[in-house]
Amino acid sequence: MTHAALISCRRYSQLSLPGAETRNDSRVFFPLNSWKAKSQYELTYVTVFPNRHPTLSISIFYAHPSVLLSHFSPVIPPCRIRFVGVPNDFTTFSNPSLSPIPLNQAADHKKRKSSGDKALDKKCVDTIRVFSADMVQAANSGHPGAPMGCAPMAHLLWSENMSFSPTSPNWSNRDRFVLSNGHACALQYSMLHLTGYDVSIGDCKKFRQLGSKTPGHPENFCTDGVEVCTGPLGQGLTNAVGMAMAEKHLAATFNQPSYPVVDHFTYVICGDGCLQEGITSEASSLAGHLGLGKLIVLYDDNNITIDGSTELSFTEDVSMRYESYGWHVQAVTDLTNLDSLRSAISKAREVTDKPSMIKVKTIIGLGSAKEGTHGVHGAPLGAEDLGQVKSKYGFNPEESFAVPSDVASHYDNVSKQVEADKIAWDTMFAAYKTAHPALHAEFTRRESRELPAGLLDLLPTFKAGDKDLASRKLSEACINSIAENFPELMGGSADLTPSNLTSLKCSSDFQKSTPAGRYIRFGVREHAMAGICNGMFAHGNIRPYCATFLNFAGYALGSIRCSALSKFGVLYVMTHDSIGLGEDGPTHQPIEMIESLRSMPNVNVLRPCDTNETNAAYQIALTQHETPSVICLSRQTLPNLAGTEVSKAMKGGYIVSGASNTNLVLVGTGSETGLCAQAAEALASAGINVRVVSMMCMDQFDTQTEEYKKSVLGEGIPVIAVEAAAVGSWNKYSHVQVCMKSFGASGKGGDLMKRFGFTVDNVVEKSKLVVDYYKSKGSAPDLFSRPVWDDVVAGH
Repeated sequence: MTHAALISCRRYSQLSLPGAETRNDSRVFFPLNSWKAKSQYELTYVTVFPNRHPTLSISIFYAHPSVLLSHFSPVIPPCRIRFVGVPNDFTTFSNPSLSPIPLNQAADHKKRKSSGDKALDKKCVDTIRVFSADMVQAANSGHPGAPMGCAPMAHLLWSENMSFSPTSPNWSNRDRFVLSNGHACALQYSMLHLTGYDVSIGDCKKFRQLGSKTPGHPENFCTDGVEVCTGPLGQGLTNAVGMAMAEKHLAATFNQPSYPVVDHFTYVICGDGCLQEGITSEASSLAGHLGLGKLIVLYDDNNITIDGSTELSFTEDVSMRYESYGWHVQAVTDLTNLDSLRSAISKAREVTDKPSMIKVKTIIGLGSAKEGTHGVHGAPLGAEDLGQVKSKYGFNPEESFAVPSDVASHYDNVSKQVEADKIAWDTMFAAYKTAHPALHAEFTRRESRELPAGLLDLLPTFKAGDKDLASRKLSEACINSIAENFPELMGGSADLTPSNLTSLKCSSDFQKSTPAGRYIRFGVREHAMAGICNGMFAHGNIRPYCATFLNFAGYALGSIRCSALSKFGVLYVMTHDSIGLGEDGPTHQPIEMIESLRSMPNVNVLRPCDTNETNAAYQIALTQHETPSVICLSRQTLPNLAGTEVSKAMKGGYIVSGASNTNLVLVGTGSETGLCAQAAEALASAGINVRVVSMMCMDQFDTQTEEYKKSVLGEGIPVIAVEAAAVGSWNKYSHVQVCMKSFGASGKGGDLMKRFGFTVDNVVEKSKLVVDYYKSKGSAPDLFSRPVWDDVVAGH
């Protein structure tokens, strides 16, 4: 049996080695019978990218003569590869998915380079245009114009530049692609279909139909090959910044000489609308500051918005703007020949110290009778116009979803070649396990989303004599208790680190010169901060967190909503959670924010009252990987309460004190739970037995059984909710509410609490009135005595 290691490099061009035979089909054959153990050989090759893979060592452990070691495709830079013969040790490189290929049985693997066939390039581009337009026409809904204009970009990216694996779409070292102008998704679905992803012709024919793999905007949970949800313009480009940050950090963490485990680009296609959204200004500014050289954005500069020409509202010089951000900027003004775009992408890949923007002048809906106008943006072409487009591009106007055989063959070959990249990486990663077992184990653990053993046990719990602290300080203790043992935890604050208390004591900052650092200085960029965290989560192997004042979550709500929709378990650390923050006044005091977040599906809103509950909040956040968590924390000091328990708090709501013989239930969250406990003591002296309930997370309490809910809140017992926030959803779990019904004011926190009724005296007074009222009625209405339907339809 012949054994050989598959060389794990990516994108070679010309190769030469003494005694080797290089063939036009890119196979390289090594007659190994003349090699000697522990001899060194140099392998050199010509390339246009001198900055990638400066060194690489490959070991051939055992091989027979005339064995095909690998196939190569363009393009990586000159370097030296050392081959070391070590007989009888080949199992270090063993991989059951690989078998030696005798010389006379070698498959025909083509290089990933331009075919040189301009006619075929044009035919591929035209196929993408027509196929995308067919999708929109079949649905009688959608956006044909951008896919038709952007087709050349997509063709070159998928054919010549991107590494991906249709059979393993979540391969960790794939190049990431984000369609930021998500309304152009027919373009992405066309490329996924053509390159062999699980997107069939039938799926394309169901474009925008209920339950299809081809929804009206890209959704990461619906379609293999889609990284993020990119309906809201600007989110995608911002997510891509997060992906590029993750790649840079993980490369600094895991890569070792000869083992580029993390080594890929992030590509974006965006439109005018994306660049008008403020979120992309925030994200692009940070990307320039961080020097994210593996981020390449292709800007579809078609001068059209829904309203009409960009002359109506968007006349800035985008190139100058991005140069000022510190980006490498190019412009491509002619797509009749793809060489200029091909060259621009190649140059962008060479620039390793700056993100790249390629401003590509396109014509929206090229070929349509409405080309170049807003009329082709968001409506099907119509049968007549689509027919003439097909005729113009050499297609039969009577056929739909046609893919010429030579186009199909081209993309089939691309798929085979990119799968070879994946196989080569797998082989290298198997060798990495032997060379660097601890790093391999850590990388594999992160891939599985498994928490490190014993991690949650490190979170602090309350002990008698512990000092009372603000919950933001308790949060700081939680973060730093796990950070050293949870190295994928990476995040920061929107320029509020001293207030949010989110710095990592075990790590330096993530900066251009220190990419291994884990603390991110997001700057005053709340919306981009959240969107970047979504991108980092989508990339994988990072568990991102970010922080600001709770009221400024309003700036980030668009991105938080995308976290929830995309099932990204981002940790949002939101401090200064009520009027109790004091003097900064109503501009900073959240009133409706908690309710806004609670009303959002698939979000945990957690408002802990003390050490034990802060522990529970972080446990919930860390263990629910597909649900984002917003942890709301106080500026003011909170008492540790005798009856709080971590395990009970994880149910969302539970009894803190006064389990039986109850006349009244007081239910609070955060700082008001302690207030309820104090009021209960005062009411006891008046002969009123009070049960105190903490509702740390209403979202978790919602998921409990009705039996459990009744055991906590009781049946026929008056319930008063006390929370320094809007009333909102408290109606379902209480009869009366002591809550905020106006904006706050500027003043000392204690004075504000008194003014708005969050005092023991006021809660006691209201409690007595409520008890007397319902005593006169016989009992309070049963909160759970109402019809409950099980036919809730699950969305995404």
